[in-house]
Amino acid sequence: QVQLVESGGGMVQPGQSLRLSCGGAGSGFSIYAWAWYHLAPGKQREQVAMIMTDGRAIYADSVQGRFTISRDNAKKTVHLQMERLKPEDTGVYYCMPYPAPARFTWGQGTQVTVSS
Repeated sequence: QVQLVESGGGMVQPGQSLRLSCGGAGSGFSIYAWAWYHLAPGKQREQVAMIMTDGRAIYADSVQGRFTISRDNAKKTVHLQMERLKPEDTGVYYCMPYPAPARFTWGQGTQVTVSS
């Protein structure tokens, strides 16, 4: 089993930025599309961004224009640059290949809190 490791979260004020990172994928990183998911308090986990193997990215409407997903195949990492953060962006963020292979398990995620 492969458990991913997310990092980079924190507590920020509205309008500020954060950069999340995801690692621990091991071999085969480059063959997957990768996605970031957001688990807001009291809600279901939802996908907010996905990056294909060719670098094309797809975003949820709620983050379009504010978040940027990127990947570094050499370092086997995925990043989520979060700009102009809003209180509704608060929650735990997770990464996962898409579609998720059976050998991958959800990591602990990284907490993002946006509050004034």
